[in-house]
Amino acid sequence: MTRHKKTLESSKVLGCVLAGGQSRRMGGGDKSLMDLGGKTMLDMILARLKPQLHDIILNANGDPDRFARFQLPVAADPVGDFAGPLAGVLAGMTYAHNERPDITHVISVAGDTPFFPTSLVSRFCAAVPGDRPVIALASSADKLHPVFGLWPVSLKADLEDWLQSGKTGKVLAFVDCYDSVEVAFDADPDSGLDPFFNANKPDDLSTVRDALSLHSR
Repeated sequence: MTRHKKTLESSKVLGCVLAGGQSRRMGGGDKSLMDLGGKTMLDMILARLKPQLHDIILNANGDPDRFARFQLPVAADPVGDFAGPLAGVLAGMTYAHNERPDITHVISVAGDTPFFPTSLVSRFCAAVPGDRPVIALASSADKLHPVFGLWPVSLKADLEDWLQSGKTGKVLAFVDCYDSVEVAFDADPDSGLDPFFNANKPDDLSTVRDALSLHSR
């Protein structure tokens, strides 16, 4: 008899937007809150994520009031001082564990990547079993984008121990300890950009604005 894989339902998934990096290459401040002609990068990210997921939080350090207009919970890194994306993933896991015990997985989304796929959540959920912990990471053009990942909340204690013990904050070093799958995505159909193009430098903002004009045509 064929054993069918138990499907992960999106209702069991929390979206965690990693919105509070230090943005050194952008000159400091919140990249996600920079104006791009009437909207911010975070506006664009949430416009893509909200149709995919009902439950979303922001991961950011410092004063959470600067995100008040988005009316979303804001969770700071539980460990370290700007300890990188793994600390943001842990923030999402910790929020789910403490506030939403019905949530089994967290999807991490970079706060500077406004054209990520509109099929991100459905593709991630289809790629992993719903009954055992498997991490999913996004890729495009044969390149992994580990900040975009699907993370079982059951790995929360392991990740917390990993970060508190001073091990590397590099995402792949942690992922390599567990079962994982790669989920490949094509270029953004409107702009032709890599869907995981991230705005790291001031010049990248021009690329985002140009792509926005293509999307609006």
